[in-house]
Amino acid sequence: MQQLTEQLGKTVLYGDVALSPDSAHVAWVQSTAATTSKQTYIRETSGSAPAMIVKIPITGERTDFDPAWSPDSKMLAIFSSAGEKEQRQLWRVSADGSNPKKITNLNGYAARPRWSHDGKQIAFLYIEGAGGGGPLMAAPTTTGVIDTAIHNQRIAVLDVASGQLRQISPEDLHIYDYDWSPDDKTFVTTAAPGPGDNNWWIAQISRIDIAKGKATSIYKPSSQVAVPRWSPDGKSIAFIEGLMSDEGFHGGDLFTVSADGSDLQNHTKGRKSSVTSLFWLAPDRILFTEIIGGGGAISELTLANNSVRTIWKGAKALHAFGNFPDFAVSKDGKFAAAERSSFETPPEIWAGPINKWRQLTSNNSALSPTWGKAENLEWTNESFNIQGWLLTPAKAEAGKKHPMVVLIHGGPSSAVTPDWPAGFGMSRAIIAALSSRGYYVLMPNPRGSYGQGEEFTLANVKDFGGGDLRDTLAGVDAAIKKYPIDSNRLGVTGWSYGGFMTMWTVTQTNRFGAAVAGAGIANWQSYYGQNLIDQWMIPFFGASVYDDPAVYEKSSPIHFIKNVNAPTLVIVGERDAECPASQSYEFWHALKTLGVPTQLIIYPGEGHLFIEPKNQADRMDQTVGWFDKYLR
Repeated sequence: MQQLTEQLGKTVLYGDVALSPDSAHVAWVQSTAATTSKQTYIRETSGSAPAMIVKIPITGERTDFDPAWSPDSKMLAIFSSAGEKEQRQLWRVSADGSNPKKITNLNGYAARPRWSHDGKQIAFLYIEGAGGGGPLMAAPTTTGVIDTAIHNQRIAVLDVASGQLRQISPEDLHIYDYDWSPDDKTFVTTAAPGPGDNNWWIAQISRIDIAKGKATSIYKPSSQVAVPRWSPDGKSIAFIEGLMSDEGFHGGDLFTVSADGSDLQNHTKGRKSSVTSLFWLAPDRILFTEIIGGGGAISELTLANNSVRTIWKGAKALHAFGNFPDFAVSKDGKFAAAERSSFETPPEIWAGPINKWRQLTSNNSALSPTWGKAENLEWTNESFNIQGWLLTPAKAEAGKKHPMVVLIHGGPSSAVTPDWPAGFGMSRAIIAALSSRGYYVLMPNPRGSYGQGEEFTLANVKDFGGGDLRDTLAGVDAAIKKYPIDSNRLGVTGWSYGGFMTMWTVTQTNRFGAAVAGAGIANWQSYYGQNLIDQWMIPFFGASVYDDPAVYEKSSPIHFIKNVNAPTLVIVGERDAECPASQSYEFWHALKTLGVPTQLIIYPGEGHLFIEPKNQADRMDQTVGWFDKYLR
């Protein structure tokens, strides 16, 4: 295990990919899986010159965020700080990474810089005097009178020449995403009243007059909305709408609406995919990324006849905005840059005309998988066609059956797509570790997942743990039928919604001999009053727990706790705002009281997303050790 941890820890990771509008340069934030330092690199997209690090004069472990190119492609704006938790400031550098200049003196959380079209201003999201980063991060400790102050995330605009900073959006709105209008006079936003971590699920599309600072809602959606973008002629706005369980992990249909809120159109209704990001390239042409099944695609919508043409399709899903963006497009849409990887190939930066990319980096060339081969697995259950990925053991012995662990993804509005198993808090490393230890690993995309259209994503509403568990169990049967898997040595694990599903699974079936529940939810009724993001539950349960407690009770593992026989390890972060540690404690306490083998590990200071590499590695070791104890 130590050897695998060290190997994956050396993986160079690439994020926040940014392509200059003229496609001549690509920038990205680079790190390794075993460190928290993140630094910006720039490389020409032609020629063979190596990437150059941006030399920002910051003492300590530098952490960069969100590089953004000026419209003339001559400058790059970057947020940087001396460490993940320190105050970040906005810096400006030349296209080759030289001449760094600090251009802000901020006090508070700041993110997502975007230049105005005339290049004279830079806007960004700002919470003056307070922290931010969303509910994935560790929640601050709360004492004293609660809920007396709401620190909304606002749009701030920096005049590049003078350094003057103005906060534009109203104080009573929390801005989640935004875009400049072509004439630089108006913002389009997704926005809701604070608190921001909670109210993204009720955000509306609003316009903000920059001169007056006045916001006007132009569209109140029936579901969640994300990625609002102006048309080049300023007449319309495109966005994604769909059932989404997490801000930043987007998926849904591609809509347009006129700038005044009229003429709403769904351009991908019935399409068996989930749109994840979009670029409005011309008044009649929108480029978008999408999840299709367990893979991804880049497609182009022609508005005149509402036709879609797929330009590229592959196993990896790409997206440009939200959490962990790995894709960018030039102004004309003819050139793109992406971080590409798979279960078998480590990440590198690629660039070129879409579908004709060439590799620009080779930092991970010495890495090769020490785990098994990933195979696409498809099966049917009830009225659904289900897809998943199966990772085989690194060394499958002929004539011998192997144990299998089912890893259920979070969300539930999400999907497993191929990626090198490092990064994202080392969650992906668990599948590599299990495979290297002789396990099959099944990663299903059951109903409720992205990738098969909105009807499929909506299919677990008011039915958490119902149809999606039946889909998963049918996948277990399909895997056992096709591969030499020992049906008496099955395990189940997951994080977040996957942690709930793990808790739920061991209360509903005795097929699994061991379980590891990460950041799970034991009791939906008590959870409603404990977490900091209860608004996400309304679209999935249909009402609050106070108005319809029965729909919450029927999916709560704690009500079926006496059915559990599987030894269960419970893991959670001490300051998890999304899935509070109290939920894990409740499940563990019940198992301990009932005499079921169990253990609870609460990692100090961690939130929903583990930040400390030592905690990430220990979580992987504890998970694999638990399955080894009970399944090997």
